[in-house]
Amino acid sequence: MNTRAIAQMSAHHGLITRRQAVEAGMSPDQIDRLVRRGKWTVVRKGVYAETAYVESLGSVRDQRLLRDRAASMRIASPHILSHHSSAYPLDLDVLHERPDARTHVTRPGIVGSHQRHGVVHHRAPYDAEQVAERDGLRVFGPARTACDISRDQGYLAGRVAAESAMRSGTSKAELDSIAAGMKGWPHATVVRDVNASASSKTDSVGETLSAELVISLGFGVPSLQFGLTADGRTAWCDLRLGRHLFEFDGRVKYQRVDEGGFASTSPDEVVWFEKRRQDWICGFKTGMSRLDWDEAFTIVTGGPALERVQARLTREYLDTCQRFGTDISDLAAYLPRGERPRPRPRPRSLPRYAA
Repeated sequence: MNTRAIAQMSAHHGLITRRQAVEAGMSPDQIDRLVRRGKWTVVRKGVYAETAYVESLGSVRDQRLLRDRAASMRIASPHILSHHSSAYPLDLDVLHERPDARTHVTRPGIVGSHQRHGVVHHRAPYDAEQVAERDGLRVFGPARTACDISRDQGYLAGRVAAESAMRSGTSKAELDSIAAGMKGWPHATVVRDVNASASSKTDSVGETLSAELVISLGFGVPSLQFGLTADGRTAWCDLRLGRHLFEFDGRVKYQRVDEGGFASTSPDEVVWFEKRRQDWICGFKTGMSRLDWDEAFTIVTGGPALERVQARLTREYLDTCQRFGTDISDLAAYLPRGERPRPRPRPRSLPRYAA
C-alpha cells in the first residue's frame, strides 16, 4: 500500500473502494494480491479493509457499521441509512436482527421496498429535519429510526429501539409526530402501540424485555423505577406489581469498569452490597424476583423456556400477594421525592479507523 491509499482508508473509516485504490496509484494486480495473501478483506464487492482492522472489531455494532459503510459507498444514488443501519451510528440499543441481516437505506420516491445485492432499498417519504449526520454518514434521527424498526421488526424490537431513543433525549411527542406521518403505511399500528408503551425510565434492553415479560404474566402493567427511602438510604427497583418487585441483573453490574462494566469494586463486594440492599428493601414487606439476561430474553424466543420463567415469576408474585397483599398505601411516607439519578454511560473503546 502507498501513502495515498492509507490516507483514503483513514478518511473512510478503514474502507477503500477498488476505484479509490486505483486512483491512489495501486494496480488491480496489487489489490488482488493483498486479498489473496489475507492482508485485505473484501467487506463488500469492490470495497476493502485491512484484515487486521476487520478482526479488531469485536462488537456486533462495529462489525455491522463497517458492512453498512461499505454498502453505502457502493450506492451511487442519494440515500439515507435507515432502520438498524441508522441505529448503530446513533448508538441506539437494538435487538439483533437475523444472522443474514441486510443493510437498510431509504431513498426518495414512492412508498415500497425491494432488495438488491444484500441491501434493502426503502422508497419512503421523509422530511429534511428527520435526517442527521453521524461520522460522515447521512442517517435518520432516533425518532424516525425507532419508528422504522417498529414497522419492520415488530413490537418488541420497536419498543427496545424507542426506549433507547427516549433515553438519548427523544421525546414522546417526537415519536408520535413521526407515527402520525406514517398513517396508512404497512404496520403503522405497531408503531402506535410501541409509542404508547415506550418509556424513558428503563435503563437497558434487559429492563425493557423484563417489563414485557412481567406484562406477559397477566397481572397488569408494572410500574417502572420504584424507589424507597428511609434512614438516609434510598434504593430504586426496576419494576413493581403490587408489593412485588422485579430486578434485572446484567453481568455489567458485577464487572469492573476496566473490564467494560459498571462496578467500581470487586464482584464479591457487589454481590454483598446487592444482598444487603435486597434485605433492606424486603424489610418493607415486599417480595422480589431477579431476572438475568437469558431469562429476560425468553420473551423474544418463547417456547418452554419462557413458560418456565413465567411459572417461577407467577409463583413468587402470588406468594408475595398472599403474605403482604397488593396495597402500597403504607409505603407513601417512604417514597423518594426527587428524581432518580440516571446511571452513567459505559465508555466504549474504539479501534483504529473507527469513529
